[in-house]
Amino acid sequence: MYVAVKGGEAAIRNAHALLAQRRRGDASVPEIGLDQISEQLSLAVDRVMAEGSLYDRELAALAIKQARGDLIEAIFLARAFRTTLPRFGASVPVDTGAMRVRRRISATFKDLPGGQVLGPTFDYTHRLLDERLATQAGDEASTPETVPAGEAPAPTLPSPDRTRLLPSSAPETEAGCFRPRSGRGFNNVPAPMPRVTDLLGDEGLIEPAPADDGTPPRDLTREPLSFPADRPLRLQALARGDEGFLLALGYSTQRGYARTHPFVGEIRFGEVEVSLYAEELGFAVPLGEISVTECQSVNQFKGSATQPPQFTRGYGLVFGQLERKAMSMALVDRSLRFAELGEEKSAPAQDEEFVLSHCDNVQATGFVEHLKLPHYVDFQAELDLIRRMRAEQADQGERQAPETAEAPHKEAAE
Repeated sequence: MYVAVKGGEAAIRNAHALLAQRRRGDASVPEIGLDQISEQLSLAVDRVMAEGSLYDRELAALAIKQARGDLIEAIFLARAFRTTLPRFGASVPVDTGAMRVRRRISATFKDLPGGQVLGPTFDYTHRLLDERLATQAGDEASTPETVPAGEAPAPTLPSPDRTRLLPSSAPETEAGCFRPRSGRGFNNVPAPMPRVTDLLGDEGLIEPAPADDGTPPRDLTREPLSFPADRPLRLQALARGDEGFLLALGYSTQRGYARTHPFVGEIRFGEVEVSLYAEELGFAVPLGEISVTECQSVNQFKGSATQPPQFTRGYGLVFGQLERKAMSMALVDRSLRFAELGEEKSAPAQDEEFVLSHCDNVQATGFVEHLKLPHYVDFQAELDLIRRMRAEQADQGERQAPETAEAPHKEAAE
């Protein structure tokens, strides 16, 4: 705020008061609670947690409420709060292979160990507004029915809250079993399922997974981004990058602006255990579980002088159920690996500095929205410059005018 602006502080206080009033809305309407936001707007909460780099559903719900539903503002609030938290250690890498799966699909194999688990998804719903959700009857309509195991369900499209679970002793079949929700999990959750990329790896058809050399990855939240960035640092930036930006980049790679040619090897969503290695005990201590979405893409690769023809990997891992974000992340991750795979750089999604420098929505928002703040002094300087340039141009035109007028007379005399 410029000191010369009189009444600025009072105006800002009044703006804050008006914001609080508008946030509350009509006082005759019951105020929304954090539990309602967390449970009924869960995908918005997941996005705030993922891009805010803070796994806390209640705090994410609070940020959404405070931001009046503006998710980027809520992400900003979550990150600001995150900077105040003390650090007491780093967790060991989570094992997504041991995930308690709620949803697991593969676009590469129809029949695979563990089967396909449709889970909660919009993929098979009609894009029609459901008027029942405007009334209390909507709660009853969304309750999944229970179908005995082995009996074919009614031929209706499953709702987003319905989960398809396979009989434990049978492979993927058309006959499935729908079970009602129980808290944030589901009954009869299948045992840990092997990854599709591991199945390809057993035959040597896909590049090996990166080996852990014991070097701690750089922490993007504690040191500034620098280039060149290794893959762990790139994945950190993409994981907290803006979903819309990554979606656009991923879409561009599918339209020919990079060599990806992707197949979704697997998307899985569920709970993984987080552990902390306790040096005084000599082993890892479980801290709890978090919900994550993992996407592994399978991409074509012709091979090179040192590598045989094989598939390559793209990877995405985010908090919560954010499949679109995880898929976009996997597409961009694969595009950014062009150099190590000996491919030609030909697209924006392959430009590491361009992608990583612009994917952060908090930084982007700050730089764009600062244009709303007072720029009176800067604009006056620009205004004076334009006026001087116009005056100089006018003077130059007046000096050239007499010379132009004399030219015809000279020609006539000759």
